[in-house]
Amino acid sequence: MADKIQPQSLSDILKKYNPAQPDKYVSREFQKYGYDLSLELGDPDHKALYIKMAKEIPRPILEKARSFVKDANARSKGRLFMWKVKELRKVSKVSKA
Repeated sequence: MADKIQPQSLSDILKKYNPAQPDKYVSREFQKYGYDLSLELGDPDHKALYIKMAKEIPRPILEKARSFVKDANARSKGRLFMWKVKELRKVSKVSKA
């Protein structure tokens, strides 16, 4: 008779399966963007704030502020990002009026 293949134990199968932990509760694109932004700015404690901003603020404004902070050498990148978003939103409102 041919050798029979032995079934694997459930624990062996589960050891091979390793889902990505950080994206566990992310279901929408803006959530992923906000989460990644919070990590990039070194401010993971306020990830909910960045997710909310990613949902409500136009993406070009966030991208401009992100690139501004990326080039800067600041102690608090999160604080600088918030300031730049505020300034860009002011300019955006003035140009629309």
